[in-house]
Amino acid sequence: MKAVILAGGLGTRLSELTEATPKPLIEVGGKPVIWHIMKIYSHYGINDFIICLGYKGYAFKEFFSNYFLHMSDVTFDLSDNSMEVHHNHAEPWKVTLIDTGHATMTGGRLRRIRSYLDDEPFCMTYGDGLGDIDIAKSIEFHRSHDKKVTVTGVTQPGRFGVLVTEGEIVKEVREKVVSNESLINGGFFVMDPSALSYIDGDESILEVETFQRLVNDGQLMHFRHDGFWQPMDTQRDKTRLEEHWNSGNAPWKVWA
Repeated sequence: MKAVILAGGLGTRLSELTEATPKPLIEVGGKPVIWHIMKIYSHYGINDFIICLGYKGYAFKEFFSNYFLHMSDVTFDLSDNSMEVHHNHAEPWKVTLIDTGHATMTGGRLRRIRSYLDDEPFCMTYGDGLGDIDIAKSIEFHRSHDKKVTVTGVTQPGRFGVLVTEGEIVKEVREKVVSNESLINGGFFVMDPSALSYIDGDESILEVETFQRLVNDGQLMHFRHDGFWQPMDTQRDKTRLEEHWNSGNAPWKVWA
């Protein structure tokens, strides 16, 4: 199974950091947030990634092109400009980096990578959210129903669009309703490729037009997650994630 990560946004709410670095490459505990996300998926046996680039996409190419070397013990022999790799600690990841446009919306970015997907379901998430999501159970749940999209629903007050549900079916998506009990879109989707037919083009916003179309057809389900979940939208969020990591007990670190 493949995992798609949306990593092309401007990250304007964290502009003091994203002016120089795209948000998914901002570090928590010395590693980019996107690395933490990939480690979560890799823990569940998903090692084939498609990353949707936009803003400062070249930075991702530079990071991954040097990753093998950075994760290796090496000897450089400068007399003949040779290199010997002794031990490599890189993960067994296959990473496909696709330029999906600088100003493309979230739905449009997904539509642009359709040709890189198989015909089986795939995982998808944003490049800035961490959680101890049970990816295996979310996939199992998705396969247990015949709907096109499963979204992980989490509880978080205030800033995010609310999922109005009836059982496990999403009946409505409301933007930014303040309630401590409301489920919100926590990312970590499982999707059938056929769901991408609900997206018109580059201007389509996944969380608005696409969700509404799926809701209208009864094709959007939610997988409830009551554990840890935290996006990195602000400097305060980044500080909180750093504190979790530095404590030695980061909740999203599900890997050994």
